Amino acid sequence: MRVSVIGTGYVGLVSGVCLAEKGHDVICVDADARKIEQICAGVPPIFERGLEPLLRKHIGSRLQATTDLPRAVLETEISLIAVGTPFAGTQIDLRFVKEVARAIGQALREKHRYHAVIVKSTVVPGTTDKTVLPILEQASGKRAGADFGVGMNPEFLTEGEAINDFMNPDRIVLGGIDERTIASLEQLYSAFDEVEKLHTNSTTAEMIKYASNALLATMISFSNELANLGAALGDIDVVDVMRGVHLSNYLSVRMPDGTREAPGITSFLAAGCGFGGSCLPKDVKALIAHGRQVDVPMHLLESVIQINEHQPQKVISLLKKHYPCLSDVPVAVLGLSFRPDTNDMRESPAIPILRALAAEGAVITAYDPAAFEEARVLFRGDSVRVCEKLDDTIADAKAIVLVTRWEDFRALPELLGKRHPQPVFIDGRRMLPKSSFERYEGIGL
Repeated sequence: MRVSVIGTGYVGLVSGVCLAEKGHDVICVDADARKIEQICAGVPPIFERGLEPLLRKHIGSRLQATTDLPRAVLETEISLIAVGTPFAGTQIDLRFVKEVARAIGQALREKHRYHAVIVKSTVVPGTTDKTVLPILEQASGKRAGADFGVGMNPEFLTEGEAINDFMNPDRIVLGGIDERTIASLEQLYSAFDEVEKLHTNSTTAEMIKYASNALLATMISFSNELANLGAALGDIDVVDVMRGVHLSNYLSVRMPDGTREAPGITSFLAAGCGFGGSCLPKDVKALIAHGRQVDVPMHLLESVIQINEHQPQKVISLLKKHYPCLSDVPVAVLGLSFRPDTNDMRESPAIPILRALAAEGAVITAYDPAAFEEARVLFRGDSVRVCEKLDDTIADAKAIVLVTRWEDFRALPELLGKRHPQPVFIDGRRMLPKSSFERYEGIGL
């Protein structure tokens, strides 16, 4: 199938590269000429595990990249809209979606064959049918359903694992205004013959995406609320609490050999210093705002966000048990991206933690295996020294704060074992065993 993907961020570029790997001829489109230049040279403009080898494999053959949106639409059978939808305080910003819809519509005016336009960007329920479709009709002078198709195909990609998530999906949701649109999507995903596909309308498909992310965010904040209560009561370790919860047959299954297997979603039932990224905070806030617009308060999700916004402060509180005054105290912060295996720092808990430490006058060093450049730009001029090596980051630290679960940090017990006295270790993810450190503090302990 000939496919155009509009937008080359995490969703667009990963989708384009993976569809090429599945045998489609793909044209990736972006208004940013520099990004297109990079992609054409086989260099991803984002850090995503496994992306570069696939990009280099297909660029110039099954995969092209261009700034010429009209040409891409005219030369393909289906277009995926994969541009950003940032949360603008009271609602998501649809500016880019609208611009692309208008440009696709204008291209369709010159096209005489049927074409399906599919929204892949995360948009609140009703956007595809009530915003995108009318723009397409107005710009093209044609009728949706008769002359072109309109649908919604949400993505369920986790940054750092996006390639695997796309190539091995747990579900594929196909939303559309009619059977012909759904048939186009079925053809697009025909290679995924063993994956369950749900056919639905566009509005339901949009809600499935938000419901999925809202559930994950709720599980995290639920775990953090229990962690905070357990820490206040004393003699409770939230790690053991969650182990006990996970042993329930609701959450795991005992296999014939006596071992237990749990679905991946249970990993979200773990306490830490909060969730971040480009999806969970934005999507939960957008759903709350959308509910407000139709007079349906989202009390549970409002609490989810409140808990999450307070959680980074728990790390500072643990640190202050050892250093009530942080002025001039050397503190190393490990992990700056919002999760491992990505360089994305959007909404990362590390940001409020670093800013709180700076406000207290701490001497801060910071390290991340992937988000080095992003951190240097973000904290330019601030009192944060971003280091290139783990050893250098912790060399003079009297306190170490772990924020992100990078596998590199499993070396810490060995690195610190030679130092006496050891710095206090604040485990914001409960990643490492407390027995490995002389002075250990952890969320929910």
